[in-house]
Amino acid sequence: MKLCLGLMQRKECLCLTWRGRLAVLALVALAWVGLLYGTYPYLATHESRPGGFLIVEGWAPDYVFEAVTNEFAHHRYEKILVTGGPLDKGSPLLGYKTTAEVGAATLAKMGLATNLFEAVPAPYVPKDRTYQSALILKAKLAAAGKLPTNLNIITLGAHARRSRMLFERVFGKDATIGVLAFPSRDFDEQHWWRSSGGVRTVMSELFSYGYARFIFTKPE
Repeated sequence: MKLCLGLMQRKECLCLTWRGRLAVLALVALAWVGLLYGTYPYLATHESRPGGFLIVEGWAPDYVFEAVTNEFAHHRYEKILVTGGPLDKGSPLLGYKTTAEVGAATLAKMGLATNLFEAVPAPYVPKDRTYQSALILKAKLAAAGKLPTNLNIITLGAHARRSRMLFERVFGKDATIGVLAFPSRDFDEQHWWRSSGGVRTVMSELFSYGYARFIFTKPE
């Protein structure tokens, strides 16, 4: 039926019944529970592959480096390689230019012999810093004729899945890459949504992983 001089007309439309609304609410609730309880364990994947080179990201806090020394003591590794780019703050004070160098100095202060580890600094890039660190590491190992068949990455919590994925893209199928995710002390990993630090870290890593997984392209 046409109304208002033919400017409007009645049309049938579908709408949810009470059962439909209940089903939608149930799906939303399931998605919300999945986000809260599934996101962190998914991002903070822990699949260790001991052997070869042990990689640690230099920006990680000191307690992660303590875990590095323990991991190195309990498994056979050729060497510890510390990756990382330029420091954002404190370089003149510390006397180091990159987080890789700071990480290596931390291992030395923890009593590890200097022949057991090495800093692999990466230059400044405005984005994709983990990928850049992996590229620099591969180039260094290739130049030394030591391209590995096994890498084991130690990193912090929710960064783990993205780190491993980017290293896999750089090193390809010829290298087996494991990852050890150590929980952050800044928030309760099982209830990360209860603190601003947890929400900021986990949601940031979730979006960053999505970008790296589906949007990121290798630079020319």
